Amino acid sequence: MALRPVQVNIKALDHSAVGRFWAEALGWTVFSRLTTYVAPGRDFVWPDPVTVCVDVVPVPEPKTTTKNRVHLDLASASATHRAELVARLQALGATPADVGQGRVPWTVLADPEGNEFCVLEPRERYRDTGPIARMVVDSADPQAMARFWGEALDWTLHEMADDRAVLRSAMGVGPYLEFLRTPDMKTVPDRVHLDLLPYPGDDRAAEVARLRTLGATDLDLGQGDVPWTCLADPEGHEFCVLALS
Repeated sequence: MALRPVQVNIKALDHSAVGRFWAEALGWTVFSRLTTYVAPGRDFVWPDPVTVCVDVVPVPEPKTTTKNRVHLDLASASATHRAELVARLQALGATPADVGQGRVPWTVLADPEGNEFCVLEPRERYRDTGPIARMVVDSADPQAMARFWGEALDWTLHEMADDRAVLRSAMGVGPYLEFLRTPDMKTVPDRVHLDLLPYPGDDRAAEVARLRTLGATDLDLGQGDVPWTCLADPEGHEFCVLALS
């Protein structure tokens, strides 16, 4: 039994505008509904077996000045490509962001509503990930988070160090999931989170029960009666387990 991340959920005041930004940023297509869904190709059928897509959902509250605990890192193919990508993203409405990164070889930006993300310098590891190189999660204990999420997703551990832990699908496809040590504690609801989905034939209720035994807790975000389950991992990172239909 295992789950797979199928989308990154981003909250926005103007979900259409933020969705359009991410579609242009990633070179993907906008699929409009109650939310703004961003996925590769015009013939996209949900869920994609490999790609972790982006779902921008409307909320009434603007983002606070607190840095998001989850962000995306975008891949680049060369130094020239990275410079061109950063320039294009800024033309689309991205702005430089200072999250205390100091002098680093990557570029930190924020989308039009302030959600931080990075454009990485070229790295061989991310040559085959697609435009999203990795999903990065701030963590007090990356090793413990890697154990929880590794069991939740049945993903393979690629790196373990004192300050980080990195997972990827056992199939060796799609983006990486990185837990990065940070002293910051959760002070506001997560603006960005992962949505998970059981594999065909697996029982969602059984998967939710399994996550609880691993240390997940139920989360009430005022969601009411919905066909998904809101949970938090042992460090309080919010996520949802979706239904296939």
